[in-house]
Amino acid sequence: MSTTQPIRNIEHVRALADYYKNLGQPRNHRLILMGLHTALRISDLLSLCWRDVYDFENKCVRETITVTEQKTGKSKIIALNEKIVEALNKYVDTANPHDFLFANPATGKAITRSQAYRIIQIAGETLGLPGRISCHSLRKTFGYHSWKLGVSPAVIMEIYNHSNLSHTKRYLGIIQDDLNAVYTALAY
Repeated sequence: MSTTQPIRNIEHVRALADYYKNLGQPRNHRLILMGLHTALRISDLLSLCWRDVYDFENKCVRETITVTEQKTGKSKIIALNEKIVEALNKYVDTANPHDFLFANPATGKAITRSQAYRIIQIAGETLGLPGRISCHSLRKTFGYHSWKLGVSPAVIMEIYNHSNLSHTKRYLGIIQDDLNAVYTALAY
């Protein structure tokens, strides 16, 4: 069985982020955007309700959300970027505070992990993305591109709530090409 990898090509990331937006499927679009931009595990994403991301009293998307991770029990605060805010604002008119952000319209309950996997898998296959793409690819992609932008692995480790740096390094999916780029970029 192959290991899920981050999506390394930024154009592939953008194509994945826009795939369901272009098909007019806002729930699936939000799922991929939130996965790519928050680094949350799929179980934590699927537990979100509209009230967690939208302040219905003040009629605005929250600047930050607070999530207690199911796996670790640790609480974390996550800032929502403008892409997420835009996607949430576009469809909040039909939202109810207690509705799941990623609801199955037939049941009103949150979609399952396997439904989320299929949503991401279909987009990846249709776009021809290389490697094994899954829900966890979104989380790993966040870390990989953060690292490529110069974010310290220690900060990424904190975002992931990892207890050791070696685990974070594996998540980043650093490959020989990344190492070679460092060697060849240095010219004293």
